[in-house]
Amino acid sequence: QVRLVESGGGLVQAGGSLRLSCAASRRDVSSYGMAWFRQAPGKEREFVSGITRTGITHYTDSVKGRFIISRDNAENAVYLQMNRLKPEDTAVYYCATGPTGWISRMPDDLPYWGQGTQVTVSS
Repeated sequence: QVRLVESGGGLVQAGGSLRLSCAASRRDVSSYGMAWFRQAPGKEREFVSGITRTGITHYTDSVKGRFIISRDNAENAVYLQMNRLKPEDTAVYYCATGPTGWISRMPDDLPYWGQGTQVTVSS
């Protein structure tokens, strides 16, 4: 079992920045891909960004050029730097991982999830 804890959410004005962090309870998450998803009220949970075991990054089109994902295997952590935030980025953001070194954009493929952190962008 892997426990994930997100932090860094909050309220920010449009155009501002936030940095989300996700800390994992086990060292071997360094062998897993890690991803960020988000879910806005009344919408499906959607893939935002992911990073493979080897550091290859992926982004959904709506955040390309604004968000940057990174990982620190020594700290068992993954980060999401969110810049030029828009009101449509408002959602609960979740960290997810496992069970391979790659990532999936499908939520059902990832077995381990954090509890989520709220990001609210005001216009």
